Amino acid sequence: MSLVNETKFSSAVFLLTGIPGQEDVHLWISIPFCIMYIISILGNSVIMIIIKTDPRLHEPMYIFLSMLAITDLGLSISTMLTTLDIFLLNSREISLDACFAQLFFIHLFECIESSVLLLMAFDRFIAICDPLRYASILTLPRIGKMGLVCVLRGAAAMLPLPLLLQQFRYCRSNVLSHSYCINEEVMKMACSDIRVNSIYGFSVTLLTEGLDSLLIFLSYVMILKTVLSVTSNAECLRALNTCVSHLCAVLIFYTPMIGLSVVHRFGEGSSPLLQIILGYISLLVPPLMNPIVYSVKSKHLRERILRVFIK
Repeated sequence: MSLVNETKFSSAVFLLTGIPGQEDVHLWISIPFCIMYIISILGNSVIMIIIKTDPRLHEPMYIFLSMLAITDLGLSISTMLTTLDIFLLNSREISLDACFAQLFFIHLFECIESSVLLLMAFDRFIAICDPLRYASILTLPRIGKMGLVCVLRGAAAMLPLPLLLQQFRYCRSNVLSHSYCINEEVMKMACSDIRVNSIYGFSVTLLTEGLDSLLIFLSYVMILKTVLSVTSNAECLRALNTCVSHLCAVLIFYTPMIGLSVVHRFGEGSSPLLQIILGYISLLVPPLMNPIVYSVKSKHLRERILRVFIK
């Protein structure tokens, strides 16, 4: 019996899920997904190239934006293959190793994006609260080190997730509720004791995305305090206007992510469709909307993008 179980485990696969009950129209559903992925990849790639090639955009705010674009690009690519495989080809199987690799990269890019949003909040905080020291604090070498720390922090925090999952035996249902693998769901497929994995995953979430969101909130409290002390209404509005794009990016990223985390951990009786929708929103909408939001709000970036497409 032990030999049989080990054989089943070594050849086991997970079955990914598109939208339950809508299998007959998956091909039609694939159209908006393809459009979203194309816009995300094209939009973030264009922003990266423009910022790299235009010396006028070699400023801290735009360099952080290019970091966000790289992260969004990685997040889109991490989910694209399995999602389109399901809706276009009805290919649901994914091996354990491929699943573990995918969930590592998904959580890695989510963690990096959270860190980059924190750096962008710090950028706005320095620009508004201490503008005279802005250039001396946010130098290019220092920004490069900040970006490296974001990557190393994400890798160090997320690498144990697949390593812990590899220690488990999977003898329960192998059907996942999303078209991609995430830690919160995969660990529930194990027939082993998952308390360590659950505690570690929750702790990492609190110490990365949770801590980042708290620090972003505190930075905006300080920004608001500084702005409200300005006597001129015009200057006050101008200062706040520089934060609108970042606030939109923060809300787009954290709102569905927090909702999905709550549903996965505490919403056992919640609708499966709600989990699926929140899952797609949390991973597809930020890479889709961030280039649009920043292109609309940034005059220099918008002009360069229009010059690329309208010659």
